[in-house]
Amino acid sequence: MGYETEYHKTHFCFPANNSSCIKTKRSTYEYNIMYVFFSLLSVWTVFLNLLVIISISHFKKLHTPTNMLILSLAVADLFVGLIVMPLEAIRLIETCWYFGDTICRLFILILGLLISTSLSNLVLIAVDRYMAVCHPLLYPQKITTTRTIIIISVSWFCCSVYSISLVLTTSHRKYTCYGECIIMTTFAWTIIDLFVSFLFPCIFIITLYLRIFYVAHLQVKVINSLMRSGKHLTEGSVKRKSESKAALTLGIIVTVYLFSWIPYYSLTLTPITRMTSVVAYFMLWMLYINSGLNPLIYAIFYPWFRTSVKHILNLSKIFAIE
Repeated sequence: MGYETEYHKTHFCFPANNSSCIKTKRSTYEYNIMYVFFSLLSVWTVFLNLLVIISISHFKKLHTPTNMLILSLAVADLFVGLIVMPLEAIRLIETCWYFGDTICRLFILILGLLISTSLSNLVLIAVDRYMAVCHPLLYPQKITTTRTIIIISVSWFCCSVYSISLVLTTSHRKYTCYGECIIMTTFAWTIIDLFVSFLFPCIFIITLYLRIFYVAHLQVKVINSLMRSGKHLTEGSVKRKSESKAALTLGIIVTVYLFSWIPYYSLTLTPITRMTSVVAYFMLWMLYINSGLNPLIYAIFYPWFRTSVKHILNLSKIFAIE
């Protein structure tokens, strides 16, 4: 054929710019389906994490050290659904970045902050569960709500400093075309980030949880043997069984999170980490979807969350934790 149809004509992100990136042409049906799907995913993530935040913030009975950590994790997940998902969805669907270089850097800064903060929250949760299960007598003295809030604040601050340093020092940006948002880090920064943001925290978390589950298993065996023998359970024994259940629940959250992150970080040392890669995008969105899974885990395992959500949705002023 001696001419191009309108559909097969080459489209550019910025037609007036000679170095513009090429925009992938999609049908109207594809556009509508993708925008509806990602919009619902973003709203779902924001709504569920907002329920967690309201539940823990509003009801004073839920102001415990563990729940403060869950609250911090929910805040990070909320911002993933509120900021990261919409911008990332537009970039994925349009295959162009329309928001400029400054917003690109700010977006990557926020993304790095939320990633590192989420992982630091999981580290703190592991430490909290370790103290509760392995050192139950020291736990009320060492782990208080006030101390936990201070530690969370320090954690957010340190993650902010780290993310800002990472973005500001990666000035070697190599755009292949105008209309993309990619900050190419040096190999040294890639290795540092891999160890600081993933390997060291993951090894620490896994080590703590292995110890937690071992001790919890022994405690539950003792408690069950007492129950079978008909002996009266003390309040401490019941509490230790509850702490073990909480450790199991939070262990599931950590496991789901790590399984979401391991494939993506394994890609950071390979050439296919470019965001135009289908594999990389799939791995990236698995991480974002994880932000909407944590509240579901709470709903399945935590009676207090189901109860508080019921009262919130019913606009009830009366609250009693089961």
